[in-house]
Amino acid sequence: MFTGLSAFPLTPLTENGIDEKSFVRLIDRLVSAGVDSIGALGSTGSYAYLTHEDRARVARLAVENAGDVPVMVSIGSVRTSDVLRLAEDAQQAGVKSVLLAPVSYQKLNEDEVFTLYETVSRNLSVPLCVYDNPNTTHFEFSDALYMRVAQLPHVASIKIPNLSPDPVATRQRLDALRALLPAHIKLGAAGDLAAATVLTQGGDVWYSVIAGLFPEIPVAIARAAKRGNAAEAQALSAQLEPLWVLFRKHGSVRVVAAAAELLGMVSAPCLPLPLQSLGGDERQRLAGVLEQLRLQA
Repeated sequence: MFTGLSAFPLTPLTENGIDEKSFVRLIDRLVSAGVDSIGALGSTGSYAYLTHEDRARVARLAVENAGDVPVMVSIGSVRTSDVLRLAEDAQQAGVKSVLLAPVSYQKLNEDEVFTLYETVSRNLSVPLCVYDNPNTTHFEFSDALYMRVAQLPHVASIKIPNLSPDPVATRQRLDALRALLPAHIKLGAAGDLAAATVLTQGGDVWYSVIAGLFPEIPVAIARAAKRGNAAEAQALSAQLEPLWVLFRKHGSVRVVAAAAELLGMVSAPCLPLPLQSLGGDERQRLAGVLEQLRLQA
């Protein structure tokens, strides 16, 4: 479950709710490309904007259409009681794992975050991936908290932010974490830009935004890394630099949503307001990048 490439698709929306047909087409696309797992309802999947019922429905759709590809679903919410309900829904849908970020309106402290994971882990029957996402949650895990949470039952992976594209720095960071954590904990890249480096420097899994829409090159990157061909993995990642430029400037979800809209893969707008995909000149710039990279629906 926690190796190779985990692709995180959009959850496309319309005025009437979830665009189920478009979502299923995105899942089919990932299965056909041979991704190792699917991360439904991640940050790219707009989970924080959806109702409890919508999230349960998307979890079922993902599992029902993923075939043999394992599905992970985000269960993050601001109240622990809601997280537990979402965890139960996800398990009933048949997911193979869950993803949990410490979502909150008030900034949490380390003891509160640990208690969240401790409570949730006691009520799971599937593995849990810890999502350290300070850009969204405004909470950053310390290594000491990683160590505490990693000892809990069912915790199996950590989605690590802000890993460096520098191979030496990334190797040092991963080695330092492995020295602190139980051997079974899988370490994954939370960002696309450094993922090729992470996979070739000892990381286990790439939790990928771009693979949720355009999986072919990410699949090739992951397979090159698995073969130990760092040069090929880095060269493939470098091909996507025009996209990485836009990711750095606007954030990945706005870019992939605009790309999906431009290519007719989803209706426009597909994001939950007030969130919006790229518009104006930047949208036209993205259209040129898609043509340059020959990225198609």
